[in-house]
Amino acid sequence: MKIYLASTSPRRQKLLRLLGINFEILKPKFIEPDIHITFTPQKFARTMAFLKSLSVLRNKKIKSGLIIGMDTAVIIGNHILGKPRNTREAKQMLKLLSGKTHQVITGVCVIKLPTVKIVTDAEATFVSFRKLSDREIDAYIATSEPFDKAGAYAIQGKAATFVKKVRGCYLNVIGLPINLLLSLLYQSGWEHWQSGRF
Repeated sequence: MKIYLASTSPRRQKLLRLLGINFEILKPKFIEPDIHITFTPQKFARTMAFLKSLSVLRNKKIKSGLIIGMDTAVIIGNHILGKPRNTREAKQMLKLLSGKTHQVITGVCVIKLPTVKIVTDAEATFVSFRKLSDREIDAYIATSEPFDKAGAYAIQGKAATFVKKVRGCYLNVIGLPINLLLSLLYQSGWEHWQSGRF
């Protein structure tokens, strides 16, 4: 069964390849809206994942298979943090996370074609940051690492030094909750071992 990944994230692609999953990359034709607290955080993440998956259905070449869409958001208090658009936003986000515990929520959507069966769910992980100095925040932003990451940090990168504790799925913080994804793929009729190899 052909798998299509509606994401250009190199981190997600790398993790899927490590699992031995063959897939084709499709760039979502979807402009993420400004974030407002009109959804619960999990519903927001699931909705964004669904819209990303849906956006690639316009590709007329796809007749059958499974389309995977994902979206990750960082939640702290009443704030849903997406990707920072500039240095000012990155600094605001990191100051907000400094010395506190936040949630990382990834919404996952799988659409099965040609039946258009849709399954979605979300994974939440709690991450605690130590207190960060302004100098550390400025130095981190200067690396440009925060700018394509929800919450303005990459746990698998230089921001690993900010983290005191992780409760839940670590890979979810990177943007791909593997156990949840596999569960949704299995629900959609995919078998990991259908190729006869691990």
